[in-house]
Amino acid sequence: MKKLTIIVLLLTITNSLVLSQRNTLNIPDLPGYVTLKCDFHMHTVFSDGIPWPTMRVGEAYRDGLDAIAITDHIEYSPKKDYIPVDHNAAWKICEGLAREYNIILVHGAELTRSMPPGHVNALFITDASLLAVDSIMDAYEAAIKQGAFLMWNHPGWRSQQPDGIPRMYDIHFRLIQNKWLHGIEFFNDSEYYPLVMTFCRQYNLAVMASSDNHGIISEDYQPPSHRPMTLVFAKERTHDALKEAMFAGRTLAYFNNTVTGKEEFARPFFNQCISAGRPYTENSRNIFFEITNKSDVPFYLENGPEGAPATINLPANSVTRVALSKKVTAPLTYDVKNVITGENEVLKVELRY
Repeated sequence: MKKLTIIVLLLTITNSLVLSQRNTLNIPDLPGYVTLKCDFHMHTVFSDGIPWPTMRVGEAYRDGLDAIAITDHIEYSPKKDYIPVDHNAAWKICEGLAREYNIILVHGAELTRSMPPGHVNALFITDASLLAVDSIMDAYEAAIKQGAFLMWNHPGWRSQQPDGIPRMYDIHFRLIQNKWLHGIEFFNDSEYYPLVMTFCRQYNLAVMASSDNHGIISEDYQPPSHRPMTLVFAKERTHDALKEAMFAGRTLAYFNNTVTGKEEFARPFFNQCISAGRPYTENSRNIFFEITNKSDVPFYLENGPEGAPATINLPANSVTRVALSKKVTAPLTYDVKNVITGENEVLKVELRY
């Protein structure tokens, strides 16, 4: 009986180790950079979230992320009668575990104010307690003194903007003038804000995507869906390289099979995913070639030239056969429906075969 108990115990321990498995997200690196998959906005029991902080590390590992930030609210602690208020608690609890799971943990907090200015995450800080001050500009200054990257969260959130349209107010222009605003969320949870692309292009801000999760990731994003994430193109997979890349604005937002960001990053990203092969045969009317998608991101091409397929769907990790009329003489150009590069713009590509 004792031997059976020991065997069951050993099997339980072994299974718990085996189950610490990381899903692989097949998303390409850009030439000269490593693509880091990141979520910089989520909550725990130390503000208005459900999970204990260590759960966020385990979720990130299973989801194939490289970096996360736990950003509990500074001004909102609804569980303070049961859990002591400590704005650095989640960081202190998770710092060691994140290293063990090879997750880059960014120290962060959410400054939670009415609009304007709305909610802003301070990332790469060293002491969140110093942000607990009355004046929001003093809070921003305290974050900037710590080397913070400030990200404007859900700028079109209907609780603060009833029509769902983001607006820049005087305080946002002051932040931009001071170089205190560095990125804006295009995707937040299940929402997205097209106007953010205009802001980011006009003021040279990073395009971001975050889950803003308060519950359990696996319940809110069930396969094959995934959480919103920011793709950061860093020089190496380190905390400091991640920070440098974000301040340089080398990001794309990724959610719901849609990639969003500035063309200077969206175009090489597409080119790293997609390649067209040489024609392998022909008949009296058509030539035939294949397009390979080497990534987990599907792409949807539309508005093809006359004589070519009007639309081409390129599923994730697939090879797609294309029949092209010999009468086609113009470049084989398409709009990539799910790669957004502006408020009303998508990436335009030319397939070379």
